[in-house]
This record gives sequence, C-alpha cells and structure tokens, in this order.
Amino acid sequence: MNIVVTREELAQLAPVTGSTAVVMTMGALHAGHAHLIDVARGYVGDAGRIIVTIFVNPLQFGAGEDFDIYPRTLDDDVQLCQQHGADVVFAPSVSEVYADAATRDDIASGVSIVAGPLGDILEGASRPGHFSGVLTVVAKLFHLTRANFGLFGEKDYQQLVLIRSMVQALNFPVRVIGVPTVREPDGLALSSRNRYLSVDGRHLAAAIPAAMQRGLEVAHEGASSVELTVRQNLESIGLQPDYVVVTGTDLRSAPPQGQGRLLVAVKIESTRLLDNMPVSLGEPA
Repeated sequence: MNIVVTREELAQLAPVTGSTAVVMTMGALHAGHAHLIDVARGYVGDAGRIIVTIFVNPLQFGAGEDFDIYPRTLDDDVQLCQQHGADVVFAPSVSEVYADAATRDDIASGVSIVAGPLGDILEGASRPGHFSGVLTVVAKLFHLTRANFGLFGEKDYQQLVLIRSMVQALNFPVRVIGVPTVREPDGLALSSRNRYLSVDGRHLAAAIPAAMQRGLEVAHEGASSVELTVRQNLESIGLQPDYVVVTGTDLRSAPPQGQGRLLVAVKIESTRLLDNMPVSLGEPA
C-alpha cells in the first residue's frame, strides 16, 4: 500500500488497468469506513485501485467547532486501510489541498463551490457554510484522485444528496455510491465523534435509533406522525432534538405515500449526533 502526502506523489502513481474508487474521510477511522473500503473493492475489482483520503478539512468547520480537537489517528488509520485492502492512502496537509493558504479565512476567501438552498436546511441551518466547505474539498479530491467511483456512507445523508447534486450539475465523470449506515449492536450509527461521549452519554445515545424505529412503526399514518412519535420518544428521556424531519429521498417535501427519509439531529453532552433511516410512508404497517 502506498502512503502519499502531496499532489505530485499522487499524480506520479503507476497507472492501473482497472477503475479507481475513492473513499473520502477525515480520519479517526472505524468499522463504517472499513465497510466502505470493502464495498469499493467490489466496484473496482482486483485490477482496480482504492484510494482512501484522510484530511481534516478546515473549510467545513465553523467558529467554535471541533476542528482543533478532532481526533487525528493517522497510524491507526493507515493500519485499518491496509487490513481492508486499500491501495493508496492520500493524507495531505491543509496547505497542500488549499494552495498554501495560511488560515481558514484565507481558504474561505478563495474560490469555492456553493451548496445552494439544499445546503442551508437541516445541518446547514445550524452550520452555515458547512456544506459549501464539504463540496469544495470533495470536488478537489475527485479531481486529484481521478476517481471513477466515490463511496460515501448514508449516515451523512444530506451530504450524500448534495455531493450527488454537485456531480450531476458540474458533469463530473464519477459515479457516487451511497452505502448503508453501519451501526453498533444497540443501533447507534457509527461516527468518529462517538468517542467524545462519556459512558453515560454513550448509553443515552442508543435512544436515538430506538426512537426512530418507533417512528417507522407509524409510517402508515404519514410523515407528521413519524416526526411526532420520534420527537416524543426523545423528549420523554430528556433529549431535545435539534430537528426531527421526514423528507423525500431528495430532501425536498415528503410525499404523502412512498419512499422518504427520516432525519434526526440530537446533541448529547457537547456532541452533535446525526442519524437517518429510509421510511415507507402511507403504506400499511
């Protein structure tokens, strides 16, 4: 496995006869990332190349967020990538990705991709500019890796929808693959930020997927019943969700019947936890 840290090193890798897949991460890798690598191999085959990018992107962090303390575990991350058959780890510096910009303000004042209205709702409402920062770095990494496939977990569903929209709007020659969320045995969605939780906080976090499952049980009654059920279940144990919403699969208005998406954000202790699940609306239980 090759470990590269510059654009030049990445460009100088020997060509492959098969396709290239990229798995973009901010490090602190876990079993969800490992699953993305495993799935990627099925798309590129033995003759293809899997590139895992490890880059904590300052442009997607707002003031007062956890950029400085975000877990950085490169040695362990490289080991996981090697164990799961990645071919390349690309772990660039901030200046390597953002052309020697010295500060976040320097980066933010440069050329970037604007996420548009879908980037201003849900997570975007709480984190202004976050998705423009995500799309800018994703576009850069698609360009640098020259990937045919990009694999992203459905845990960050709004991010996935926006990346697909960007790829379509800007005619990127890459296929975006959404991979179902990997969960702990108690249902909690795997996330690098879960490690911030105390023992009590981690126990409480299991209530999030449990409440969502309760909501799915009343999906035949419609989106508003799902939202109310999830919210009441969370509030009954003292959790105040930032949002509980059912949308269409494209994040627009939920259909009265058919496939939608249930999205939830809850802060436990100082950690913001996201989750989502597919929901079949208006169909018999």
